[in-house]
Amino acid sequence: MRVLFIALLLILGACQADEETTRTVEMYNSTGDMIGTAKLSERPEGVQVKLKLEGLAPGFHGIHVHEYPECEGPDFVSAGSHFNPDGKEHGLMHPKGAHLGDLPNIEADSGGLVKAELMLAGATLKEGKKSLLKEEGTSLVIHENMDDGVSQPGGNSGARIACGIIPKDKDAAKKTPTDPTKFNEKQKE
Repeated sequence: MRVLFIALLLILGACQADEETTRTVEMYNSTGDMIGTAKLSERPEGVQVKLKLEGLAPGFHGIHVHEYPECEGPDFVSAGSHFNPDGKEHGLMHPKGAHLGDLPNIEADSGGLVKAELMLAGATLKEGKKSLLKEEGTSLVIHENMDDGVSQPGGNSGARIACGIIPKDKDAAKKTPTDPTKFNEKQKE
C-alpha cells in the first residue's frame, strides 16, 4: 500500500511539473481565424517552440516573443515590443543583440504550411527574469516578412500577421485573440 501511495505522489508531481513547464499557444491571424499552434517546452538550454501553422504566404517570416499577453487584431500592436529583459539590441546576427524574444525565421511552404522546431535560448517557463510567464505572460507574434537579423527595432520584418498568447495561467490560453470587437466581446463572457 505504501509503495502505491509513493508511486501516486511521483506521478502527480510529474504531472504538476509538466503543467508548469509547457504551454500550447493557439495562433490567430488578423481576421481571428486560428491558423495553428505553438507548443512550448522547457529544456535545459531554453524554451523549445514547435510550430504547426497553415494559411501563411509562402516564404520566410519573422517570429518573435513579445512583451505582453495581448493579441488584439488586426494589427496586434497590443503585444508590445519584443521580449527584451536584458535591454539588448534586436537581431540574432547583431553584435550587441539579441532580444531574448528573437527567434530564427520560419518558412511557409508553397501551400502556406509551417512545421518547425525552434529554440529560444536562455528563456524559461519557470520563475525568473527571463521567464516567458513573467507577470501575466507574453505573446508569440509572426510577421509578414523575413527578419533581417540586425535592423532596429524589429528586423524590417513588416506587419504583424498572427499572434498567440503565452499565458502565465494555463486557463488564460483559452481566450481567443481576434479583432478588437470580437476580442472584447469574448472577454465579457
